[in-house]
Amino acid sequence: MQTLKVYITTIEPMLGSSSANPDLHKEFIAAKAPDADKAEEELRALPVELQLEKAMTVFPRDDRGLFLWDYQVKGFLKEAIGIACETGNSLAGPLTKWTYKRAVDSLIFIEPRRIYMTQNGAPLTGHPDKLTRPLRCDTMQGSRVALATSEQVPAGVNLEFTITWLESENAKSKLKITEDLLRWSLSYGKLKGLGQWRSGGFGRFEWEEDAAA
Repeated sequence: MQTLKVYITTIEPMLGSSSANPDLHKEFIAAKAPDADKAEEELRALPVELQLEKAMTVFPRDDRGLFLWDYQVKGFLKEAIGIACETGNSLAGPLTKWTYKRAVDSLIFIEPRRIYMTQNGAPLTGHPDKLTRPLRCDTMQGSRVALATSEQVPAGVNLEFTITWLESENAKSKLKITEDLLRWSLSYGKLKGLGQWRSGGFGRFEWEEDAAA
């Protein structure tokens, strides 16, 4: 079992990705939580004053401030490792596009569960700005455009978390996660980051190993 303490700083604004609609969040997002108590925990972290804005995506929050859930970081790592596999990156080792998801789910763990945002050493609290942008999709009835709104925090937000992973000692194992692969995946965050609309450049970040670890 290996650990890496990570300190990241966003270099672009980051958009919230939790649905403000509690029914939608419960059905499609919190349903992925490992147990019912954690699903309810996620629903309680939705900002009550925004729950009527059903098309909005938000940041979870509590009395301490805004935060990301652990699985949001894990989802980023899964996407980055998937890219490493698809592009033939040698750091992916024996992982393939058919096995990397199982490896990430089974071998990588993120702590703490609530990863709080800070800026200039202070917790990020209050009500973030909002960003509204058009979304275009192709349907059987033709092209359609809708508006989507997300909470937005500025560049310069910091997050700290620990990655724990299991390194296989089986030379023939097809499920291997290495420190070099994780470091490459974190560096991928400078190109495609965290949160909503990351394909548009939002949520990109730089990282460093926490010197205090």
